[in-house]
Amino acid sequence: MSDIPFSLDQLRILKAIADEGSFKRAADSLFVSQPAISLQIQNLEKQLAVPLFDRGGRKAQLTEAGNLLLAYGEKIITLCQETCRAIEDLQNLQGGTLIVGASQTTGTYLLPRMIGLFHQKYPYVSVQLQVHSTRRTSWAVANGQVDLAIIGGEVPSELQDVLEIIPYAQDELALIIPPNHPFAEQETIAKDDLYSLNYITLDSQSTIRKVLDQVLSRCEINTGELKVEMELNSIEAIKNAVQSGLGASFVSVTAIEKELKMGIIHRAHIEGVEIQRTLSVIVNSNRYRSKAAEAFIKEILPQFSSENYMLSLEQLSKKDKTFLDKSVEIVNDE
Repeated sequence: MSDIPFSLDQLRILKAIADEGSFKRAADSLFVSQPAISLQIQNLEKQLAVPLFDRGGRKAQLTEAGNLLLAYGEKIITLCQETCRAIEDLQNLQGGTLIVGASQTTGTYLLPRMIGLFHQKYPYVSVQLQVHSTRRTSWAVANGQVDLAIIGGEVPSELQDVLEIIPYAQDELALIIPPNHPFAEQETIAKDDLYSLNYITLDSQSTIRKVLDQVLSRCEINTGELKVEMELNSIEAIKNAVQSGLGASFVSVTAIEKELKMGIIHRAHIEGVEIQRTLSVIVNSNRYRSKAAEAFIKEILPQFSSENYMLSLEQLSKKDKTFLDKSVEIVNDE
C-alpha cells in the first residue's frame, strides 16, 4: 500500500463505535448522522479490503482486523493529540491542557486542592482530572493519555520499567467510629479491640482495601478475623455509614478532615499501630512532557509532599537525565 488507506476521521469513528458499542450511539457522540458513520466505515472497509465489523449480531462487534486497526488507531490518535498539545505550549502557558490522573482517595480529596492552586497561577491552562484505579491510571500514563498521576497502589509489574515512579508522601489511614461509640471515650484502643468491631469497607478488589489488608497484616492484625458487615463503593458512602452508626472503617486521614472538625465521626487511635501507605507520582519520560506538566511537578506537588520528594526528583534526574532534561523552561511573568 503506497498511500495510507484511512483518514484520522475514520480512525476516530472506529474508536467511537468501539467505545459506544453501536453505530447510533457513536454518531450521537460525534454529533453526526448515523448514515454518515456507516458510509465512512463502508469506505474504510473497501480501502482496506477487509471487514472491520461482524454484522451478524445486535451489537457492533469488531473483527480481528477491526481490533488490530483499533489498537494502532488509538496510538495514532493519542500521538496526534500529543502533537497539538506540544504546539499549544508555544504560547508560554497561556493555553493548552494538563491531564492529571489519580486513584480514588487522592483524586477526591487531594488533587482538587492542587488543581485549585495551579489554576490560580496559570488560569489559561485547562486541567482535566481522571480518577480511576491504580492499574488503569498507570496504563493511561504509559500510553500518553495522562501527563502525570498520583497513586496509592502498586504500579503493574509490566509497567515498572516503563514508568518513572517517584515516592511522594505518606498517606496515613485512620480507624473511624461513630462519635457515640464506647471506644470514642478512650484515648487509645488495643489491637484486640479491633476484632469486636463491625466494619464497613470498600470492595475487596479496590486498591485501598488491598493496601490496608497488607499494612494491617504487617502490624500482626489478622484481617481474616475482622468482621466485615458491609461493602460500599465510595469513601463518602463509608463515612456516611459510620456517621450513622452502622460500623467502623479505615480511611485516609485526608478524607476525614472536615468530619473530624465537625465532630460527626471519631478517630480511634490504636495502641502501638501506625497505618501508612506510600503515595507515588508516576510519569512516562519517553513521552513529551508539556510545560504545564513541568510546572505542576515542580511548583505544585512540592507544596503537599514529604521532605523526600525533591530529593527523589534530584536522585532520579542524576540516574536518568531524560526526566528533567526533557523539560521546557517555565516562563513565569510574576
